[in-house]
Amino acid sequence: MNLRSKNRINPEFNMSSMTDIIFLLLIFFMLTSNFVATTGMPVSLPTSKASDTIIQKISITITKDLEYYLNEQPIAFAEIEPQLTALLQGTEQGAVVLHVDKTVPVEHLVNVAGIAKSLNASVTLATSTTE
Repeated sequence: MNLRSKNRINPEFNMSSMTDIIFLLLIFFMLTSNFVATTGMPVSLPTSKASDTIIQKISITITKDLEYYLNEQPIAFAEIEPQLTALLQGTEQGAVVLHVDKTVPVEHLVNVAGIAKSLNASVTLATSTTE
């Protein structure tokens, strides 16, 4: 008599549950991102359907010509970290709002955001709302 077990383990890996988790994470991060209404130097910002308004403490603008402005005052890239350190001194956590033209390479955005994060400041990217 030939008895075979009916409970066989399938060696294939089912990816459908993994894609569900990825989409849930994507939705979570999209809903928890910070967006602010724009005020400051005139730059062409990317658009977004969602926009929150927060109180701005420090504003950093990068124009399409790669010119940097700190609270609407021109500044060299090398001076951003010392100036931010001085402005954030005495506060537990500052808020830095980045106004970056949509044509600026992401490298410049990441460099400035990294400086602000290294100083324990919360970084928010400004966008304009779509109509």
